[in-house]
Amino acid sequence: MGSRGLGVLQQLARGADRLPSGVGLDIHLVDPGESGQGVHSGRQPDHLLTNTLASQLSMFPDGSGPTFTEWAAQAGYRRFGASYHRTDPANGEPIGEHDYLPRSMLGEYLTFVFDRTVARLPSRMRVVHHRSRVLDMEAADGRYVVHTEDGFQITSDAVFLTTGHGRRTPTDDDVAFENFVADHRARNDRLAYLTDPYPVDTLQRIAPGSTVAVQGFGLTAHDVIAALTVGRGGRFEDEGHQMRYVPSGREPRLLMFSRQCLPAAARGVNQKGLTGDYTPHFFTPDAVRDLRRNAETTRGTTQIDFEAEAVPLLLREMGYVHRSTREQRDIAPEQYEFTAEDQAAIAALMDPLGGKEFATLDDFRAFFTAFVTDDLDHAAQGNLSSPVKAATDAIRDMRASLRAAVEFGGLTPASHQAFVSRWVPLMNRISFGPPRRRNYELLALMRAGVVDLAGGPGCRIIPDREAARFAIETPFTDEPAVRHADALVIARLDLFHPETDDSPVTARLLARGLIRPYANGGYRPGGLDITPAGRVIDRTGEPLAGVWALGYPVEGPRYYTYYLPRAGMASRFTVEARDAVDELWQHLHTTLSEEDIDARPDRQPVSLP
Repeated sequence: MGSRGLGVLQQLARGADRLPSGVGLDIHLVDPGESGQGVHSGRQPDHLLTNTLASQLSMFPDGSGPTFTEWAAQAGYRRFGASYHRTDPANGEPIGEHDYLPRSMLGEYLTFVFDRTVARLPSRMRVVHHRSRVLDMEAADGRYVVHTEDGFQITSDAVFLTTGHGRRTPTDDDVAFENFVADHRARNDRLAYLTDPYPVDTLQRIAPGSTVAVQGFGLTAHDVIAALTVGRGGRFEDEGHQMRYVPSGREPRLLMFSRQCLPAAARGVNQKGLTGDYTPHFFTPDAVRDLRRNAETTRGTTQIDFEAEAVPLLLREMGYVHRSTREQRDIAPEQYEFTAEDQAAIAALMDPLGGKEFATLDDFRAFFTAFVTDDLDHAAQGNLSSPVKAATDAIRDMRASLRAAVEFGGLTPASHQAFVSRWVPLMNRISFGPPRRRNYELLALMRAGVVDLAGGPGCRIIPDREAARFAIETPFTDEPAVRHADALVIARLDLFHPETDDSPVTARLLARGLIRPYANGGYRPGGLDITPAGRVIDRTGEPLAGVWALGYPVEGPRYYTYYLPRAGMASRFTVEARDAVDELWQHLHTTLSEEDIDARPDRQPVSLP
């Protein structure tokens, strides 16, 4: 039970007076970890950081409880350089609004929220935590029987699925690489293939001094880098306007690569305050509704083409922000012209490789380091002072518009596929990147010779059977490059596809027909099929009575589900939990009225696993 399950529990607590009179509610939580933490385990290493300013995170967005930062101060945490410890107020420095805190501390905060929520439940609500996993669920006489790994059966009136991130079953490439490792390990005992770096303790199997290819430049890749450097005893020291890495000698050598070999842009210094955001003028939910009306009139469908119809509005919005920031003046939206100069500036942000060729790996490395350095300069200026960071940060503030365009079949199937394959990674790279510190560390590691590039754009990885190592090949124009590695780590999170998820419960729910993959025509972007209120849709297309899904398992019909609420701001996180729990109360009133409680004195309390 992670943050999404915790959000449901909070809504149950807030709506406790809606529980039918004379009825008790047993809330069964099935999770082997600590309550509320989910993937944010309080036991993970402190060098794994949150990707959002701690001051902006709160499980109490209405102000009814402490934000993450306020809790940290109340719990006695203070900052010591780049680390955080509980101590006397006379020691260290106070945590400020610009701190990115360890995810282990976030896990502690979530458990605090859980404990506080449970402590305030009325006596007729009871919480039972099963430290196990769900193996199966079956429908039985209008209720559901949930089977746990340790043999319990929980008969339930309603079920919330908030299972979070999963893992995929092996692909053909996975099988080929795993077979390669098995066949050649005798010749190279450092040979390894890791499809998932979490928990990061699994990276301990990588031997010091070995060469590791890391596929990805996003947030997961930064976790891998941290685990194999700071996690091995290395340390960073400030050195003027840059950092210096002091190795421990226990690190492997890391070779980074991805499809484009572009780094995730650093977050700009936040100048918007805790609740400030940009209000769009062109790419708005109302503008999306206008596009739908036009599509229905001209094409007979409400589905729109993201690239042809929504992207021009998105780029125009970014151009407007870029120009306003560059000129440091307010521009009346109706007077703004998206000039050729503005278009070129935004095109350079969206596609920094456009029109570029690289003769050698050295040429691309020089481009890469200059690109990261320039991006860090813009990040230091801040998200209101740098035209680059203002324009890219505006994407984060246009998520309502993106959701209005994309969710629940809002795009044509082909356009939806283009959105997932091209636009989501692009927006994640330029707008949802790591804290600045991570990219300063990346440059320091490259200067120290611990991290290097495995290749450049268009590289591919193949098993080199003769060398008993992985080979990364890049077709540079003058001098093709080949780099070798002993281990390959896939540093990206899997999308949740029910058909390829390796969870036993997903497979069994599919087999029973209780769930089905979400489909937009012939395209399956991932996720479970649900109603707008989160009710799970079964194989026949009918919403199940009393089953809801929230969070990452519904990334597909919904967009951008992997986040926590912001302090002082309305949040889709909270709205989705509230809508689902509102339907729960209606469901319970209906089913209990039909049963006639007085006629069933042996009736057990309502149960939610």
